[in-house]
Amino acid sequence: MSQYLTPQGLEKIKKELDYLKNVERKKIAQRLKKAVSYGDLSENADYSQAREDQDLVEQRIASLEDMIKNAVVINRKYHLGYVQVGSKVKVQNNSKIMELEIVGAQESDPSKGKISCESPIGRALINKRKGDIVDIKLPRREIKYKILEVD
Repeated sequence: MSQYLTPQGLEKIKKELDYLKNVERKKIAQRLKKAVSYGDLSENADYSQAREDQDLVEQRIASLEDMIKNAVVINRKYHLGYVQVGSKVKVQNNSKIMELEIVGAQESDPSKGKISCESPIGRALINKRKGDIVDIKLPRREIKYKILEVD
């Protein structure tokens, strides 16, 4: 499945992958080696915890590699006035004005104004233009946004 990412989002994933492969793997290998030196592994809590941590790190590495393999990097230069993944959008709801960036699901961080293109707000804004009024149906209410700017 395609993973929509901004260039910054792809770089962040690559850095995390590099850290996990080159730092965390080594730390866990050292912990395993130390735990094995204690002898009987059947009741060795340090060994069990290190193996569990190793499994989690390897799962995350596989997940990140899959994201990179399926990444569709969004180039904001070619949006032609329409909201797309990678667009920065200024919207108004009543008197409240917000600045949002439409990003792939992996980069979503609503507290920083980064809205997933798969969220109800992101889906409603995609392919709209400056001046459009967008109705967004949320589970408990409906919101209207007027698009003030698209960058």
